[in-house]
Amino acid sequence: MKIYANKRGKTLQLKLVGELDEHSAKNARRETDEQADNFIGVERAVLDLSEVAFMDSTGIGFLIGRYKKFQRLGIPLYIASPSQSTDKILLMSGVYTLIPKI
Repeated sequence: MKIYANKRGKTLQLKLVGELDEHSAKNARRETDEQADNFIGVERAVLDLSEVAFMDSTGIGFLIGRYKKFQRLGIPLYIASPSQSTDKILLMSGVYTLIPKI
């Protein structure tokens, strides 16, 4: 899993590339939390999931944890461009009730 951070205006964009599973979640968690702490002052954060090839229940836990992290910072979090299979998992799990898809 690789994570690319980019600030556009007042939006922090975090692009996740690879598989989001038990093996990669720990490093992904550390990297996204680091980026959240580095970009204090943004008005929103977007997780771009367009290049997430696979996600399991650990990935859902990762997303909920990042939602809580950004919520503590007062920054709304959004999900962008999930693949069809990832979108289906997120819809069935109810993640979109916490983290809206844009």
